[in-house]
Amino acid sequence: MTVSDTRPTAPDPAAPPPAGPGGRRPWQTWLRSTTTGSRTFSVLVTGVLLVVLFGTGSARYENFGSPQVALNLLVDNAHLVVLAVGMTFVILTGGIDLSSGAVVALSTVIAASLLEAGWPAPVAIAVVLATGALLGWLMGAAVHHLQLQPFIVTLAGMFLARGLCFVISVPSIPIRDPFFQSMAQDVVELPGNTFLTYSVFIALAVLVAAVWVLHRTRFGRTVYAIGGNESSAALMGLAVGRTKVGVYVISGTLSALAGLLFTFYMLSGYSLHAIGMELDAIAAVVIGGTLLTGGAGYVVGSLLGVLVLGTIQALISFDGGLSSWWTKITVGVLLLVFVVVQRLTTRRARPGT
Repeated sequence: MTVSDTRPTAPDPAAPPPAGPGGRRPWQTWLRSTTTGSRTFSVLVTGVLLVVLFGTGSARYENFGSPQVALNLLVDNAHLVVLAVGMTFVILTGGIDLSSGAVVALSTVIAASLLEAGWPAPVAIAVVLATGALLGWLMGAAVHHLQLQPFIVTLAGMFLARGLCFVISVPSIPIRDPFFQSMAQDVVELPGNTFLTYSVFIALAVLVAAVWVLHRTRFGRTVYAIGGNESSAALMGLAVGRTKVGVYVISGTLSALAGLLFTFYMLSGYSLHAIGMELDAIAAVVIGGTLLTGGAGYVVGSLLGVLVLGTIQALISFDGGLSSWWTKITVGVLLLVFVVVQRLTTRRARPGT
């Protein structure tokens, strides 16, 4: 054994600190590992921002701090949570999906038109999900096999999906199917005279499944590796092509599912539904701490990003004197701030850049 073999290695600054003599709880270890150069920093900032916004609303407006108002952030944005989860997968690979909002609208139109034609609800739901998966596969295949930019491919997918909406139906189609009406109107009663809709539980189940896939499977590790450095991931023998196509299939399928949840929320299919919703999903993902360049981020952060957007909208609604467009202005400012924060933290994490 040489002297160099016994030399202690320098600790990895990004690694969590070792447990102390008395041991630490997981949240303590996570907090101690959260520095301005870590992947958890932006998530922590988003969480603090959410608490500050909700606390400000509670102090300023009567009943804003009631439990049901907090739960309504999930009730009103369950579809956006699912959409943001799918977008997180794509952005983690360094891609983008501009078609997701149009796929939401297409899903509402397909579901409403099939139900109006007398199709059973389970069959209509299956067709909607299959359509979203197919569109995602086509875009993913074009991105990988044809080496096209995701921005251009998904922009074309957005025009295709939105155009198909108008081909199927221009006017709004009301939904009177008993199952869809039940999903829209039935709630799960909670203590304190509060409630949640079934759409919220579906969205949370999707969130939990996404966390498991990204952090406990080979597919998830490959997603992060592609976003970090696609060439290195290929040299390591990872299934780069399959994974890149797979994330667009996931995004397309979850966009279709978000469309179904939006259908439960609106009880109609309309070609002009969800205009700009893909931008809300991207904003939620970035505000939640996922790097636009890929390779770093958490699905839980995307959930926090959605809740931040929902809280801003609730604040403006409670004020009553502000135009709803202030929501877009505030989100735009926040998005710019978080992109700048991401840039500064990544530079600090890599001092040589």
